[in-house]
Amino acid sequence: MIIIKDAQAMQFNPPRVWEKADIVIDGDTILAVGENAGVAYRDRAEKVIDASGRLVYPGLVCSHHHYYSGLSRGVMAKVGPTPDFVSTLRNLWWLLDRALDEESVYYSGLICSMDAIKSGTTAVIDHHASPSYIKGSLATLKKSFEKVGLRGMTCYETTDRNGLEGMEQGIEENIEFAKLIDEEKKSGRGDHLVEAAIGGHAPFTLPDAGLVAMKEAVDVTGRGIHLHVAEGRYDVSDSHLRFNKDLGRRLADHGLLNEKALLVHGIYLSDEDIRLINEADAYLVHNARSNMNNGVGYNVNLPKYKNLALGTDGIGANMFEEFKFAYFKHKDAGGQLWPDDYLRFLYNGNAILERYFDEKYGRLEAGYKADIVIADYLSPTPLAPENIAGHMAFGMTSGDVRTVLVNGRVVLEDGRFPFDAEALYAEARKTTLRVWKNIDRLAD
Repeated sequence: MIIIKDAQAMQFNPPRVWEKADIVIDGDTILAVGENAGVAYRDRAEKVIDASGRLVYPGLVCSHHHYYSGLSRGVMAKVGPTPDFVSTLRNLWWLLDRALDEESVYYSGLICSMDAIKSGTTAVIDHHASPSYIKGSLATLKKSFEKVGLRGMTCYETTDRNGLEGMEQGIEENIEFAKLIDEEKKSGRGDHLVEAAIGGHAPFTLPDAGLVAMKEAVDVTGRGIHLHVAEGRYDVSDSHLRFNKDLGRRLADHGLLNEKALLVHGIYLSDEDIRLINEADAYLVHNARSNMNNGVGYNVNLPKYKNLALGTDGIGANMFEEFKFAYFKHKDAGGQLWPDDYLRFLYNGNAILERYFDEKYGRLEAGYKADIVIADYLSPTPLAPENIAGHMAFGMTSGDVRTVLVNGRVVLEDGRFPFDAEALYAEARKTTLRVWKNIDRLAD
């Protein structure tokens, strides 16, 4: 049992602030919250964390990431011209993912997971690709999540861009990984930190045979799809040219839209596409910084979605930055949403976790998973339920994060991991040089 005592505490949804509260954690779950709530359990506590003068809140969720990009920061390799979105894919990302092997996938996962925790993100929903290392790649990523202690989901990016055999291997990897998770849950092994989805790259690299196979994988595993859609205009044009359908209709006709479906970007989806997504109770994940970086345009239809969450599309897992960029870009584009709306979108990552893990996330309440951040945030203005979003947009940062708990375990304490993080970063740098040489070789 762990007791966090005498904290100023807040939760995002429903918004609430405690000026002084104890949070009692029993195993992986919150047992009690309130002023002096820890007194009755003090004799049973294995650890007491004094949070006086600090702010405690539920951990943040990144609803779309690419861990395979973890070793791309400052990339120095033969990257070709990237004048448009498809060229960016061909001349950078589709070379990088082919350059990865088992070791580099593992270190990408470690680095991305550590970066997430340091920024107060306690869960990441990953979307993976490594065409030269497909079989076993998701289990390797799972090891990296578990080594660092991060909660998350992952899937393999099914695509035909490396041939039909590669597409079939991607489907099989998704199914086998989901089976691995199910076997662990059934046997009671592990902490169930990691879940599975059925990944696909984008409709323009998935023929009908690929969508049929993804539907079969969804049915076999009980999971949902995790798929980029309409990130660029090319995806929409391809669907019209080859299949004479809007993207949403094509996915719906293949039975892929349901309450576990995660669709990413959606910048150029039609109103009919949005209607189908909303009727299916599916989620759209918005990635503001990635959209700006790739120059693909701004999604003016965000207010139309029933379910909307925030991700990074591989630009780290700092959800404070993503929240701020997403809100400010929206206002710059003339949008009428407010920080409270974007805080709701950020919180919605917890709803996605609940649909896959069948547990409760995102609140400081009894029965919720103990994914918790302790931060040094001293505000010059009052913190109240009505202005939490304003503090998030204009005050709080990832630099405030000091201690993080995931699943009731301390995974970062006073800014330090319980393992030699510097050694892992050093090994990652060595691995990165080999990956960049592989990119050069593939580019020639």
